[in-house]
Amino acid sequence: MSDDDTSSSPPGPTPFDMMGGEARVRGLVDRFYDVMDLDPRFAVLRQVHGSTLEEARDKLFWFLCGWLGGPNHYIERFGHPRLRARHLPFSIGREERDQWLACMFQAMEEEQVPQALLARLQQSFFDTADWMRNRAD
Repeated sequence: MSDDDTSSSPPGPTPFDMMGGEARVRGLVDRFYDVMDLDPRFAVLRQVHGSTLEEARDKLFWFLCGWLGGPNHYIERFGHPRLRARHLPFSIGREERDQWLACMFQAMEEEQVPQALLARLQQSFFDTADWMRNRAD
């Protein structure tokens, strides 16, 4: 390497890589929605999603792939995620936020998200879910 070489070393693995790629992200998303759908503790959140979860499963999978540093499936299909704007039609308060987080945290535990990534994702998911609230309560 010469002294005038300004290239940097390649970055470490992305969260997407640390998760194990698309199959593992899909597993996380599917478990998240299974928990929401089957556990009566999350009935309020489940009601927000309508009669079927298939479209929501796909959209969250596509979004998380890109958000975690993998393929930008969501952006390729829909453009910028504009998360808050896309969720404005839904009434989201603390209860919905907390149920969403509980489902995701349970799914992450059951899907054995790597410990090196777990706390970082929990904080990021909390920050995003809290920002999505659009109802004072």
